Formats: sequence, structure tokens, C-alpha cells
Amino acid sequence: MSTVVVGYVPKPEGEAALAKAIDEAKLRNAKLVVVNSHRGGREFDAESAIQTESDMEQVERRLKETGLAFEVRELVRGLEPAEDLINVAEAGEAELIVIGLRRRSPVGKLILGSNAQRILLDAHCPVLAV
Repeated sequence: MSTVVVGYVPKPEGEAALAKAIDEAKLRNAKLVVVNSHRGGREFDAESAIQTESDMEQVERRLKETGLAFEVRELVRGLEPAEDLINVAEAGEAELIVIGLRRRSPVGKLILGSNAQRILLDAHCPVLAV
């Protein structure tokens, strides 16, 4: 079975990426792997961990309704989200990575964002930016 990997954050760009990844997984009859990555450290305290767990439980409920085979991975390993997403995609031999991008100012458009840019440049498979 093929695999589609999506980077998820509980923000509009993450929701858009998840919706498109669900569509792509259905289209390809693929397993969907949802990756939620945090660097950890002081910014990721107990309150953040509880909120993340709640957010990911909502994602799991949503995915159960789709009938897709899926896996949800919450990663707090000290790596950049781009590294985690690329590593998961490579290990699972994913055929597609889906990421969400947020709107940027004209100046901000010159620089996509370090995570998005790294994924687009370093991924071993096609990347769909939503």
C-alpha cells in the first residue's frame, strides 16, 4: 500500500493540508500518515503537550470517519519539523508529502519559510504545497 504523509499543525494551513492529504490518500488508495512535530524545550511545556494531545485526538476522530488506513505521529524529538516530516516520509517510502503554507507579505514571499523550503528542496518524493 502506498503512503501519503502530511505535516499537521492546528492552524488554517494545517487544516488545509490535512483536507488535501485526505483527498490525495483516497485518490491513491493510500495510507495517510499525519505528522505533528515539535522541537520540545521550554516552549513545549505541559500545557502545550495537553493541548497537542487534544488537537491530535480530534484529527484521529476525523480520520476514522474517512475509512482510510491512517497513522498519527506526535513527535517531540528536538528536530526541526522539516527533518521529522522528511524522515517519516523516507522511512515509509511515501509517494507524496503534503504541507500547508500560510499567506505572506510580498517581501515574505521571497522566503517561503525554512521548514517549507527545506521540505520542498530535500524531499525524496513530490511535495504538494497547499
